[in-house]
Amino acid sequence: MNSRNWKLAVWGGCLAVLAAGAWPSMALAYIGPGLGMSAIGSFFALVGAVFLGILGFLWYPVKRLIKMFRKTKRQDG
Repeated sequence: MNSRNWKLAVWGGCLAVLAAGAWPSMALAYIGPGLGMSAIGSFFALVGAVFLGILGFLWYPVKRLIKMFRKTKRQDG
């Protein structure tokens, strides 16, 4: 397969995907209340875990700075 045929195949595939997405059809999928609440809960758990991970990563250096400032303040006092 030469370069021209390969590019044509890639562009043709992209065009086919775009054309399939342009004509929506019924999804035939149902998300019940149990699955919906589980999905929402999982999303909140993921966001919370990322937030707490970032907070924990940033808290340690801040805690050391506070401890350092308290030591210097006690030594000056």
